[in-house]
Amino acid sequence: MSEVKIAAETRTEFGKGAARRIRRDNKVPAVVYGHGGDPVHVTLPGHELQLALRTANVLLTLDIEGKTQLAIPKAVQRDAIKGFLEHVDLLLVKSGEKVNVEVYVHTEGDLAPGAFILEHVLSTLTVEAEATHIPESVTVSIEGLEAGASILAKDIPLPEGTTLAIDEDAVVLQVLAAQSEEPSDDSADESTEA
Repeated sequence: MSEVKIAAETRTEFGKGAARRIRRDNKVPAVVYGHGGDPVHVTLPGHELQLALRTANVLLTLDIEGKTQLAIPKAVQRDAIKGFLEHVDLLLVKSGEKVNVEVYVHTEGDLAPGAFILEHVLSTLTVEAEATHIPESVTVSIEGLEAGASILAKDIPLPEGTTLAIDEDAVVLQVLAAQSEEPSDDSADESTEA
């Protein structure tokens, strides 16, 4: 679990024009909410936030006007073409608090020899973990699996203190047999037309 400290400034301007001015200054408008309090509108440094969000489920330590708070990214909006950050929603968390997050499912190993295809039915797994110990990803072995094999959510090993937050019988990965095309009958049709 990665923890990044970022200084946040509260903001009082809202709307498109204000958001554009904030982005022009290489900053990102954001909203911090949670624990029953009113949402706090802040401005975060763009480059630092971009680097922090490269890590999945990063824990942010926000310094808002001298008050330190822990938060995790809940929603990140990016420009569809250029990819820069447009807006971020952050959820306040406390040390020891359990939160539901999505973690990426990585595979290791090779399928059995043959023409098999691995289908990722779910690319992420929803788990419940302590806010300060959120795993970045989970890894499952696909070594030697053949067509018809599937890996369920309950089959994936989770780090200590992490539990599934979805149906344990949900299919995460499955192995399919590759299908080959049958030759077309176009040549037979051409000979009957002559």
